[in-house]
Amino acid sequence: MADVYWIGVFLGLGLGIGVLLAGLLGASRAGLLVAVASAAVAGFVLGIVLSDEPQAAAGAIGGIFGCVAAAELVRGALRRGGARLGTALLVGVAALAVAALAFIPLVGYLEALALPVLAARMRRRQPERYAGLRSLARD
Repeated sequence: MADVYWIGVFLGLGLGIGVLLAGLLGASRAGLLVAVASAAVAGFVLGIVLSDEPQAAAGAIGGIFGCVAAAELVRGALRRGGARLGTALLVGVAALAVAALAFIPLVGYLEALALPVLAARMRRRQPERYAGLRSLARD
């Protein structure tokens, strides 16, 4: 049972690392790719250094999931006029909360399920672009 707990903890820690790196680097597509790769490597290294291979794999998977999920939030905030530093600060605080919640038994697993679902929900709620008044300008 201890292994299940620690895998969940490292999954949550990886999520926190991914969210943090997405907040810092997720403003552009190139930055997002660097953030995803860095989060996966950081989660894996954290798991190898502090524990064993299953925990390292969970950390890497958590890093990827956390980064991709938070990138949608970061890019949406910046697209709507948010400041980069303010967005990074708020996402960093959220990353600390995600990592801290991982120490509650089974919450790391729930976070790993909830973050991508919430990101997909945010993506679906974006308004579609339409021609609007630009179609009248051609006359």
